[in-house]
Amino acid sequence: MALTCFSGIITLSLHLILLTSHCDGGNILVFPVDGSHWINMKILLEELHSRGHNISVIRSSTSWYIPEKSPLYTSITIEMDEALENFFDIYLQESLFLSSQYLFHMNLAFELNPTLVKNLKDSQYDLVLADPAMGPGPVLAKYLKLPLVLNVRWITSGEGHFILAPSPLSYIPVPGSGFTDKMDFIQRVKNFFFYSIIQFQEKFLVGPIYDNLCNKYIEGGCDIVSLLQGADIWLFRSDFVFEFPRPTMPNVVYIGGFQCKPAQPLPADLEEFVQSAGEHGVIIMTLGTLVNALPKEVSDEIASVFAKMPQKVIWRHKGEHPSTLGNNTLLVDWMPQKDLLGHPQIKVFVAHGGTNGVQEAIYFGVPVLGIPLFFDQYDNLLRLQKRGAAKIIQLADVNGHTFEKTIKELLHKVSYRENMQRLSSLHRDQQMPPMDQATFWVEYVMRHKGAPHLRTEAYRMPWYSYYCLDVLIFLVTTVTLPLFSIFAIAKFLCCTKKRTKTKQN
Repeated sequence: MALTCFSGIITLSLHLILLTSHCDGGNILVFPVDGSHWINMKILLEELHSRGHNISVIRSSTSWYIPEKSPLYTSITIEMDEALENFFDIYLQESLFLSSQYLFHMNLAFELNPTLVKNLKDSQYDLVLADPAMGPGPVLAKYLKLPLVLNVRWITSGEGHFILAPSPLSYIPVPGSGFTDKMDFIQRVKNFFFYSIIQFQEKFLVGPIYDNLCNKYIEGGCDIVSLLQGADIWLFRSDFVFEFPRPTMPNVVYIGGFQCKPAQPLPADLEEFVQSAGEHGVIIMTLGTLVNALPKEVSDEIASVFAKMPQKVIWRHKGEHPSTLGNNTLLVDWMPQKDLLGHPQIKVFVAHGGTNGVQEAIYFGVPVLGIPLFFDQYDNLLRLQKRGAAKIIQLADVNGHTFEKTIKELLHKVSYRENMQRLSSLHRDQQMPPMDQATFWVEYVMRHKGAPHLRTEAYRMPWYSYYCLDVLIFLVTTVTLPLFSIFAIAKFLCCTKKRTKTKQN
């Protein structure tokens, strides 16, 4: 009882701090990334708007997700020729195409629309809020000389921690390696190899894309890595309930699951379908916003497994219906994923492993059957699988036998649900909700015109100074030079004495 009262007092105190530290009507310039990244950014903008801030959003004219008109913000539209939806397939083949397109059109906007540039300068923004999965936002913040807050997990060349904090490859797996934080010798060799590939991509493929823009508009030039390292605050969309333990930095604020909210009641027809499952419960399946359907033969195999099960199934699926579809399966174009995951009838979540879906599954404590498709999805699911809260099937291995075996294991082995609910309990047990942390630190930067005291100066150091190679060379020199001098003098004296004796003889 006393503990509960104390916890309530702490929570009330934190909310009072948030209220008293409120920043009145700041002006925020937002440079988001389209697609599923916008979903995260929009949730944060909704909260900032509710707290009285004025928001301007830079968007492309062909934006897939970001509407031009919104009660949350004022749009600043840059003309583009292709929409994300149209060249997503190209992006899978040429992963740098999207960044090149944004930079090219941003360059044109700077050169051809001086009014836009003047308006950005005259608007007296307090900070830039950017998603650094693509780099124009940090470049723009540097150009406008404004504080920079990143809504981040992925940057231009991979996972954000690797350019920000010490990242020993002995126990920190490189994204894409498929390893955990416990690696044997061979895995550490492979991890080092994967890291070398990422470094090569950053140096020779990604970096040059931004160099021209930086050299043209930033006095003294710059590079994209130093711009990211110079950000005031990193709002990191992860936490250590989900992530492997690792070193971090004072200006990193972990807001994993900040988009999660309590479930709302389902629409009447969907609630009726869910309740009709009775004691067997419901399975939900979705592969995210960018994938409408799996290959037909795979969909048919999955549908045939669902048809034999006593559970009801809600499956987000567009296109041709599977030929083996059962009466217990409801196909939908869209589902209220959060509200379904929060329903007590949901037993298993079949998902692709996107960050949003994984965080929502943790929040509501629903075990996951993961079918990773691309990007970070395998690594996300691997973290849940290591904690005994998920099972992974690679798309190439999905067939009737593997899918049925795995989903039955998740349904009938209680440890999966228990482990996921433990993660949910850990995630929810925080002094301050992740969204409150996010808004506090955005307003903190506005109040103090930045947060340089939290930012390490390591990124200003040359690489040989960062790794103390110059110190090592100095110490080796200071030790070896006297020893060499003593040796040389001794040798000289010996030789002189020998020659003297020879002459005497």
